[in-house]
Amino acid sequence: MTTLKQKTLINFKKSQSLMAKIIKMLEADEYCINIMQQNLAAIGLLKAAHQMLMEGHLNSCFKNAMATKNEKRKHDMTEEILTVTKLFDK
Repeated sequence: MTTLKQKTLINFKKSQSLMAKIIKMLEADEYCINIMQQNLAAIGLLKAAHQMLMEGHLNSCFKNAMATKNEKRKHDMTEEILTVTKLFDK
């Protein structure tokens, strides 16, 4: 596993831990602002993980696809990136 993937995994595990904490906070009827702050922290971790995944993909799969002479593969790979980018912005 690459260092980038290890960092990504750490972010997912941290966000998983935060989600468990947020659920407990909701169940305990804690103050809304405190819950929202934890939620934003989890969102930040997930966004960072997404960026790391994208970086790894661009530097490996995408780069390899662009180096081939297979135009369909290049087109498909580009479309995948555009689709994921559009979904991220929603």
